[in-house]
Amino acid sequence: MNRLPPWLQNMLRRSMATKGLAAPIIIIMLLSMMILPLPAMVLDMFFSFNIALAVIVLLTSLYTIKPLDFMAFPAILLVSTMLRLSLNVASTRVVLTVGHTGPDAAGKVIEAFGHFLIGGNYTVGIVVFIILTIINFTVVTKGAGRIA
Repeated sequence: MNRLPPWLQNMLRRSMATKGLAAPIIIIMLLSMMILPLPAMVLDMFFSFNIALAVIVLLTSLYTIKPLDFMAFPAILLVSTMLRLSLNVASTRVVLTVGHTGPDAAGKVIEAFGHFLIGGNYTVGIVVFIILTIINFTVVTKGAGRIA
């Protein structure tokens, strides 16, 4: 640690002193994402971060040799699931409140995903929506069955 610059040493010392505050801060941030309206640009940044996090977790879990190499997987999975649920609520709010103002009112990521998914044909979009709804319902009921 002596080889690090002094400003980085100070930052590491401060972060180690407040390590116990990470979980409450993350929970408060996720709850505030659901309660406060987010601008489209912030929503785009969170969606991009979410996609990058998902790819990193997927690649890390694919390339781990021993289960203990990725011990933080359950915690990361829990936090990423909470992030996705918060993004789901926040994006639904943005789409329902300002979605009528234009196709990019909810952000460029949502617009691009909509164009990719629907492809200009609303029948395809409705069918894909029904399939995704059935898959989500099945996953939730299986998860609830495992918990019970």
